[in-house]
Amino acid sequence: MPRFILELRNSHEFWLLVLLIVVIVCFTSLNGDFLTLRNTSDMVVSTAYVGILCSGLLVVLIAGGIDVSFTASASIAQYAALTFVNRFGGDWFLLIVIACLIGVLCGMMNAVLIYRFRIKSIIATIAMLNVLYGLLIAVTDGRYISLLPPWFEDGVSWFELSDVDGITYSINLQIALLLLSFGFTWVLLRRSNVGRQIYAMGGNPEAARRMGFGVFRLHLIVYGYMGFTAGLASIAQSQLALQVMPSALVGKELDVLAAVVLGGASLIGGVGTIFGTILGVSLLAVMQTGLLMVGVSSYWLQFFSGLVIVVAMSITAVQLQRSKQLRRLNA
Repeated sequence: MPRFILELRNSHEFWLLVLLIVVIVCFTSLNGDFLTLRNTSDMVVSTAYVGILCSGLLVVLIAGGIDVSFTASASIAQYAALTFVNRFGGDWFLLIVIACLIGVLCGMMNAVLIYRFRIKSIIATIAMLNVLYGLLIAVTDGRYISLLPPWFEDGVSWFELSDVDGITYSINLQIALLLLSFGFTWVLLRRSNVGRQIYAMGGNPEAARRMGFGVFRLHLIVYGYMGFTAGLASIAQSQLALQVMPSALVGKELDVLAAVVLGGASLIGGVGTIFGTILGVSLLAVMQTGLLMVGVSSYWLQFFSGLVIVVAMSITAVQLQRSKQLRRLNA
């Protein structure tokens, strides 16, 4: 058997793809409307903002960190950006630039806390989640933004096609931003020197320091990139909902983390691919939509997300124990 086929069969992505196909076949057999073009399009659009966040969190996990504050960063970014264009005018470019800049700044604050003050990433980002979200609620009193510019409500649409029923399909804002985020992440991780350094830092931070990598600079890039994707996701979600709710995104952290971990990213760093993350997001989207269409409570998806994280953390603990035992044997 050719070597590349053996490597493919031994990869996490291959078996995840097999599982995804099996789940799709099962839901299609239970409900004939599941695998229609309309339902598939709705799934992609409705989960686009989760996928965008996953692309940023993948980079953080590969670097050996973790971030759970991105939903608060996204909430502040969308509220501030849309408040600005409502008051002073603007266009899509200005809106996205403002949201992404705010997200990057929030992400870089995490990097400073983690690197300069030696705070564990999980602790620092939980704290920032509460600080940012609390600040947003305090300043806005939880008020919604429902009056939006006409061009924002109209959205964008490219390559429109219509089916026999007259239903129009196109690449809208959510799909465009999702493709953009996956493309940027792939280039960053696979086609740049910074990406190689991120993998190296996640695999062995001490070795990365000894090799002269700018570890603080890499922290700023990694967490700043998470903030950048949070800014993109915030615009995708608010345009889909056609309103801005300060509490709309907070609470989605575990869904995003579960999708990335399900895609093969390691909680101890150094491992993860964009293709695996796409498959992880796809599986969660299929599970969520499929359960609803066959009449099963959506709470089972929360159970599934939590189970994925528990299993991943258990595997991580086992890996850490094995690595410690190997170091002791080699010492």
